Amino acid sequence: MAGCVSLAASQVEGRQVVQEETENLSSGVVEVIADLGVQFSNLTTAEEVSISDIDQQLKGLHNKILNWEPEKSLISDLVRDVDVVLELKEVLGLLHSSSDNEKHNELLIFAESILQIGMARVEDEFVELLAYCYQPLEPGNTSFHSAEDESMDFSSSSFGEETIDSRPNSDVAREPNNVGIATIQHGLISDIVSIANLMSRSNYNKECCQAYVMSRKCALEECLSSLQIEKLSIEEVLKMEWKVLSCMIRRWNRAMYTFVRICVARERQLCDLVFGQLPNSVKQSCFLDIAKSSVLQLLSIVMAIAISPPDPQKLFETLNTFEALKDLLVDMEQFFPEDDGSNVLTECHEVVMRLKESVRRTLEEFKYKIQSNISSTAFAGGGVHHLTKYVMNYIKALSAYSETLNLILEGPHEKEHILSECSRQSSSPLAWHLKLVTAILEENLDHRSQLYQDGSLKNIFMMNNIFYMVDKVKGSDLRSLLGDDWIRARIWKFQMHAREYERTSWSSVISLLREEGICKHNSSSPSVSVLKERFRGFNLAFEEVYKAQTAWIVPNEELREDLRIALSAHLIQAYRTFEGRYATHLDGDRNRERYLKYTPNDLEELLLDLFEGSPKSLQSQRRR
Repeated sequence: MAGCVSLAASQVEGRQVVQEETENLSSGVVEVIADLGVQFSNLTTAEEVSISDIDQQLKGLHNKILNWEPEKSLISDLVRDVDVVLELKEVLGLLHSSSDNEKHNELLIFAESILQIGMARVEDEFVELLAYCYQPLEPGNTSFHSAEDESMDFSSSSFGEETIDSRPNSDVAREPNNVGIATIQHGLISDIVSIANLMSRSNYNKECCQAYVMSRKCALEECLSSLQIEKLSIEEVLKMEWKVLSCMIRRWNRAMYTFVRICVARERQLCDLVFGQLPNSVKQSCFLDIAKSSVLQLLSIVMAIAISPPDPQKLFETLNTFEALKDLLVDMEQFFPEDDGSNVLTECHEVVMRLKESVRRTLEEFKYKIQSNISSTAFAGGGVHHLTKYVMNYIKALSAYSETLNLILEGPHEKEHILSECSRQSSSPLAWHLKLVTAILEENLDHRSQLYQDGSLKNIFMMNNIFYMVDKVKGSDLRSLLGDDWIRARIWKFQMHAREYERTSWSSVISLLREEGICKHNSSSPSVSVLKERFRGFNLAFEEVYKAQTAWIVPNEELREDLRIALSAHLIQAYRTFEGRYATHLDGDRNRERYLKYTPNDLEELLLDLFEGSPKSLQSQRRR
């Protein structure tokens, strides 16, 4: 085909062509030929268009289409040839309608046959090009193992862990650009668009859309597979063990950003490019057919998480999932408007609502579990109880979600106990809940302290646990939530327990160093027998306390040191004074060392052994 002939109606007015083998063309047909711009190799005017010319042209096109090879020819050549067949078919249709000629009908059938063959080849190339218009996700670039390792474990086995008090960094998960995905390949897009336009002009819209949807739907499902998201029913998710489910949820949270903001977004972009000349309804219909099932698959996993029984260890993954879905709502509203009839956006909002309900139910379950966590045995050593560590690390981690939790918790709730130092109206929803949690914990600790037979150890236990609570609050975001008044009230509490410990443990020991009753009646000289009894009594009392309290534990170094300093100020000073005044009265006694077993420096050194959790005995030791 050497050139393109553009024919105008003015060129053919008044002309007549009479040939035996050629049908006369009306001016209307000539105008159609001109409008279509049909290309012929040896034709220059419409009058020269003959049936034999069209026949020859069709045979040549038939041969070219059958023998077209993508490795040797451009796709644009195939599209152009099929387009010419389409135009010739339209011309033949007009000729056939103006003249009932058998040859016209044969050529019309031949043209339709060629067109079907051409469309089949074009459709194959269409699908092939669609498969390569985007580079697929590379599994190596979508691994989330390191992110999973950073997750928090709030299972019952992690009560004593100190490393679970920080929120995992989710910023990386919200940046899909970290994933290795190529941008749209515009060189291929131009061929894809030309094929789509050709199929549309040829009334192959249905076939074009079906081929497009099938190809891109498979590509989108491959994205899910590359992101390690399995196809699971709600029932299958509910049956999963928590360890497996938590890993899957973390993968979901990270995959969802990539899937929606890259995979789904590029499908929307591709639809707009390929079907740009078609009505919006066609573009939206194709896009929905491609994306709807995959998006609903992801949402079904979240729905399963939301409707599962409340469990405190699941709360943080639920919150992360809620935040992810909430962040993506704007994208969802753009891709799936409410008037598109897909119900995807409706389902999205439903899942968000269910997640909110799940968070509320889980917080109530958390409070109940603290309240119902009871024991019939005193906690050995009086240290910080596992429950205290668990609860305080838990709420410290919750404080990182304060904005999200205030959004979820705001609004009317069931009436609960109102704390004396805080009314509900003066706190944020989260602050109120956290204050209630700490009050429930303190009540639980108080019940546990009643299990101790030794009143001193009871005070050590309460002092340790309340100090731990204060320490966690002062050094974290909890301070802004619970407030300085809460901190001051608890500081007063643990200091009160420290004073009570000192009184109940050491007042009887120090009382042996008082001067009352030392001197004989009506004499200023001390009674040696009384002095011996006092020193012997002090030694026994000190050794008994020492043996017991070296087994006790005060884990915080600062608090432990403060207690020792306070003891030194009272006990050591009293002993130093008593010994300095009366020790000389025992000079010359052959059993002097039995009574003066310890110097003040000895006692001060021995106090350093207290609260280390390692029981020791002094009764068999000689200090002098």
